[in-house]
Amino acid sequence: MSEILLNMHGIQKYFPGVHALDNAQLELRAGEVLALIGENGAGKSTLMKILTGIYTKDDGVIELYGKPTEIQSPSHAQQLGISIVHQELNLMQDLTVAENIFVGRESTKGLFLDKKEQNRKTDELLQSLHLNITARTVVKRLTVAQQQMVEIAKALSYNNTKILIMDEPSASLTTAEIEDLFTFIRRLKATGVGIIYISHRMDELKEITDRVTVMRDGQYVDTVNTAETTVDQIVQMMVGRVIYEEPKSHSNVTPDAPVVLEARNLCSDMVKDVSFQLHKGEILGFAGLMGAGRTETMRLLSGADPKTSGQILVNGKEVHIRRPKDAVKAGIGYLSEDRKRYGLCLGLSVADNTAMASLDSLTVGPFVQDGKVAQVTQEYIQKLRTKTPSGKTLARSLSGGNQQKVVIAKWLLRDCDVLIFDEPTRGIDVGAKSEIYKLMNQLAAEGKSIIMISSELPEVLRMSDRVMIMCEGRLTGELDISEATQERIMTYATMR
Repeated sequence: MSEILLNMHGIQKYFPGVHALDNAQLELRAGEVLALIGENGAGKSTLMKILTGIYTKDDGVIELYGKPTEIQSPSHAQQLGISIVHQELNLMQDLTVAENIFVGRESTKGLFLDKKEQNRKTDELLQSLHLNITARTVVKRLTVAQQQMVEIAKALSYNNTKILIMDEPSASLTTAEIEDLFTFIRRLKATGVGIIYISHRMDELKEITDRVTVMRDGQYVDTVNTAETTVDQIVQMMVGRVIYEEPKSHSNVTPDAPVVLEARNLCSDMVKDVSFQLHKGEILGFAGLMGAGRTETMRLLSGADPKTSGQILVNGKEVHIRRPKDAVKAGIGYLSEDRKRYGLCLGLSVADNTAMASLDSLTVGPFVQDGKVAQVTQEYIQKLRTKTPSGKTLARSLSGGNQQKVVIAKWLLRDCDVLIFDEPTRGIDVGAKSEIYKLMNQLAAEGKSIIMISSELPEVLRMSDRVMIMCEGRLTGELDISEATQERIMTYATMR
């Protein structure tokens, strides 16, 4: 058995009115990848914030390298050999790789910055990690996957790193990039580093992890050997119930369903002559590799980016969409893949976010009807089963799945007939995913029309009535769900 690097047991954490961690525990061995999983709100992040010195535990013991240790602060955690790579990249886009890695720890010669030495140390680090990136490259020129690697390199630049926490490292990566990440992780674990791997992607567990620790409602459930446990068993431990989502075998849309949205020959810098139709009550899936142009096409439909040519028709009539306000007026709601950046105002309440797109119907003169806003917000909290203390709760304090429900509520209140879901379950746990799936199917059954972009092919096959496939800005294939398979989708997704 490998050396035990970390043993957390009996961990308690209280916030006002909330028992966030109740006797939580975790054990990490040298040279292993330990998955830490659970639904949003299970306590994973709180436990990791205690380990990295952001929060102070209220009770319990942390044994680090065999000795009881009190972690005082994030800088103290780094001194103890604990580093974290956050899900959301924290790099400064206009600085070089070297400047990002050594920010706050710059190499100096006397009173002056020694860029030559800093670049040398960075290149040495990157080469040791087998990364084909140079120290002088400006970060904004890197792909998302390369930026993820820079974040990891930054975490490992603290020479004594023995414990590395990776929070959803594959959430924004393509299949090929995930394979590169896994190769990198295997090299890293071979050096004896212990890795805590947080992910909502169940299919990754078998491929990269050695053991799985499951949490639920702030409590420790169990730790199991990955090779000896099925994904279904792990999911049941997470949510306390069996979840099974069967792929669609046929479309639920009737042949005579009217066309509610049509794109004709849409073009922009990234979109090349895209045409398609969306029918009433249909869930139209868009598949393709990263950079295929799916999001760029939807940004044209939602007025977020200007089109250079082409037509957009709603219910058979051409509409001129030059800005998001025009799309909303035409009944098109866009749920961005980055809900925190484009879908929500995190510093505002659930009620403020819900009402944001419908203020024209919630005001009298210049005044917002607070009572009416509170009433409709509560109606959607109940309808969507959003887990929030109240409508006054700040959006930033909700879990990812519940934040997504607030964005959906915003567009349902606006009564949009067309809803564009861009990566609707990214960063959402398996239980919340199931709720989002049921909600989307319910909306389609009620006559709403949905476009869904997803990088997860099982999700595309589970939800779509038809699948449109894109590659390099063009539509390269269209499949009815009855004939769609992962292999056929990937064939079209790699056509040029």
